[in-house]
Amino acid sequence: MLTTESLTEAESQLAHNLAITLVKEDTDVNEVGKVIAYLRSIVEQPDAGRRFFSYLKTLVTNGWQIGHSGRTIGYYRSIERACNQYLQSQQANAQTMLKILGWAMRLMRYYKVIPIEEISISQSPQVQQISERQAEIAKVASNLKFNVGQILDATVIAKKGNKVTYEILEKIKLTEKEPKKAEFISEGQIVRVEVVDIKEDGSIRKIRCID
Repeated sequence: MLTTESLTEAESQLAHNLAITLVKEDTDVNEVGKVIAYLRSIVEQPDAGRRFFSYLKTLVTNGWQIGHSGRTIGYYRSIERACNQYLQSQQANAQTMLKILGWAMRLMRYYKVIPIEEISISQSPQVQQISERQAEIAKVASNLKFNVGQILDATVIAKKGNKVTYEILEKIKLTEKEPKKAEFISEGQIVRVEVVDIKEDGSIRKIRCID
């Protein structure tokens, strides 16, 4: 069982808000992992917090030279903005920053597989601890690996016209147009689907029914 005992309530909320902000900006989880790796490599240094924020600024300034795709510089900007917003208060404690970032990356994988409208940034002073259920799902989601052409079982949870909403592994919900299949599919039915496209972070972008 994955627990959140290592996070205070305030740290939990920072991780939650950081993750939601990055997901809503469609930030690549892998790029977040890279900045975490950098912070981990310097975390014992007395000025690690300052160096981390300087590193983020450098990424944004020089991202066009080191980026692997046209979107990379956008990821760097999103990461810098989010870290400036939620981690500046922790700059003097690099270990805490590392802990919050680590949880934020796990939660990003969780938030990427639930409808975005179901999550929001909390503005309330009453911070909420990340639930053990959320933490467990985040752990499972972080281990999911998909490939184009992969065949999966999916449950049909809704149908409207030729649009079918599938649920995979009780976590991933995707709505696809199925002009040739919709009339033969019923809500509650379990069907086989093929992964047609995946995102840069390895999560599923598009599927199609093959039954």
